[in-house]
Amino acid sequence: MRLTDFWTRLEEAFGPGYAASIASDQVLSELGGRTITQALAEGEQTHVVWRAVVAAYPDRVPARLR
Repeated sequence: MRLTDFWTRLEEAFGPGYAASIASDQVLSELGGRTITQALAEGEQTHVVWRAVVAAYPDRVPARLR
């Protein structure tokens, strides 16, 4: 998954303002206790991060974006 696709999906699932907050403020256990922003900055692959988002917020991410 391309990084631009990742951000588009995150914004579709959470809305533009909340997506940025989720990415920088929420620590996900699925990412080893890192935020989305930290994981991406440390070179984690976008599809791995996206799977972590889906696992952490199963009710928020629509099936079409999974």
